[in-house]
Amino acid sequence: MSLIEAVGGFFACRFEKMNYFPEEVLEHVFGFLTSHRDRNVVSLVCKLWYRVERFSRERVFIGNCYAISPEKLIERFPRLRSLTLKGKPHFADFNLVPHDWGGFVYPWVEAMAKSRVNLEELRLKRMVVSDDGLELISRSFVNFKSLVLVSCEGFTTDGLAAIASNCRLLRELDLQENEVEDHRGQWLSCFPDSCTSLVSLNFACLKGEVNLAALERLVARCHNLRSLKLNHAVPLDSLQKILAQAPQLVDLGTGAFVSDPDSDTYHKLKSTIQKCTSIRSLSGFLEVAPRCLPAIYPICLNLTSLNLSYAPGIHGSELIKLICHCRKLQRLWILDCIGDKGLGVVASTCKELQELRVFPSDLHGVGHDAVTEEGLVAISAGCPKLHSLLYFCQHVTNAALVAVAENCPNFTRFRLCTLNPTIPDPVTMLPLDEGFGAIVQSCKGLRRLSLSGLLTDKVFRYIGRYAEQLEMLSIAFAGDSDKGMLYVLDGCKKLKKLEIRDSPFGNGALLKDVGKYETMRSLWMSSCEVTLGGCRTLAKKMPRLNVEIINESDQIDADDRQKVEKMYLYRTLVGPRSDAPDFVWTLL
Repeated sequence: MSLIEAVGGFFACRFEKMNYFPEEVLEHVFGFLTSHRDRNVVSLVCKLWYRVERFSRERVFIGNCYAISPEKLIERFPRLRSLTLKGKPHFADFNLVPHDWGGFVYPWVEAMAKSRVNLEELRLKRMVVSDDGLELISRSFVNFKSLVLVSCEGFTTDGLAAIASNCRLLRELDLQENEVEDHRGQWLSCFPDSCTSLVSLNFACLKGEVNLAALERLVARCHNLRSLKLNHAVPLDSLQKILAQAPQLVDLGTGAFVSDPDSDTYHKLKSTIQKCTSIRSLSGFLEVAPRCLPAIYPICLNLTSLNLSYAPGIHGSELIKLICHCRKLQRLWILDCIGDKGLGVVASTCKELQELRVFPSDLHGVGHDAVTEEGLVAISAGCPKLHSLLYFCQHVTNAALVAVAENCPNFTRFRLCTLNPTIPDPVTMLPLDEGFGAIVQSCKGLRRLSLSGLLTDKVFRYIGRYAEQLEMLSIAFAGDSDKGMLYVLDGCKKLKKLEIRDSPFGNGALLKDVGKYETMRSLWMSSCEVTLGGCRTLAKKMPRLNVEIINESDQIDADDRQKVEKMYLYRTLVGPRSDAPDFVWTLL
């Protein structure tokens, strides 16, 4: 139980004595609660607290855009100023959700505009964003300050131009891994000369050309700019001019880092970077000449975050040399071309490391430098503060996982993906149940877990028994029978999201305890043993859940015995959605 839950329970028994407090006092106290979960808890104490919390909450998180309507949200929180909204399921990141499944943000923007919501911040993930929607945002919310788009699609640089032109108080424009159609490279010139408010600008995901002169002028007049991430079209000479104008940057994402080390451009950049003493986070290097990397060594000593996951040009000895200068790193994202030797250097150098993500440089094969369990064990032994891991490797052993569990008991996120998802322990040829079992037994605070490798129902018994804090679990090619899924549903009381693909779980597991789904945000099952009839039964028993069947085949058989291709189940307050495409069936 959290502290705020304990406090809420204490006051729930005595709220009559609290009624003499003026609402203004309660509102002031509630202002110190920054997490959405804590705000939810206090709203349940009594009617007075509910009313005060309702009118004082300005920041809202919606984990599924179809769980509630925008009208109901606005009615519930009329003073909304900051909204975080998620659309497509997480497996969309792995191309398992059809492109035109849904997740449209326009109805939300339209509803907030009609209700005259004083929206200042909008953060969207995996949603369809149109140019019309961006135009409406830019013209409807006069105090709009922050737009963050992560893995979104559907818009072009024309929409960005509208945001730049009309949002006169804009502080943040953050575009992360979006699919953006570039109609013209002039959108940056749409920022008016009066725009001096930018604190964060990220357009690294854009593929088109950039108006370099407009970019340099914009940076020069935004004296409070702290974060700037450039795309590949920004060359080294422009980077040097930008850094000369903005030595106050804390977070830098470079564009093309290519030049002749003997050139004047390179020497100017090297001199300029030495003056950028505030930089703590570094990323980019989308194109790179490794011989130019010594130019950034002077700022590496103070780096706490380094993201080289889009820098395949940095590898081998040059990469290791770079890491050797980064002794204060807390967060490292990197490609597996670093190799086990490089991870050994990370382990011996980066003693403050808290988060590590190692991505595959080749999804279809493994080169000789790819990482193995040797690098993983070295990291766990050398980085005792590590609590978040995403690790792609060719295979792993139970012994390695047991060692990792013993070395790093503070994991809250552990995601390990073998490139062959059904491979056993290569030494013993046994399933990896004991290794992952050690992880969930040792890491008491684990909240997110992704499994990979040959796994039986036994590992799910471990998870159900020991992963008491688990909130999100991703499963692929794992398990023997329905018992595996039931172990998880019965044991993981705090589970919010369960994602399963290519596993032998069927109707027995799905229908055993349908009431569990009302405590969860969502369940995804694809290529499993669930049938259409089983899903129909679930939908009839639980009318407050949306049970969607996704079938992209030309012909669909309505036979209840037919196995469903993909099923997505989620809680909702508003019933079936109205924008579902033809290949999505919402069962009633």
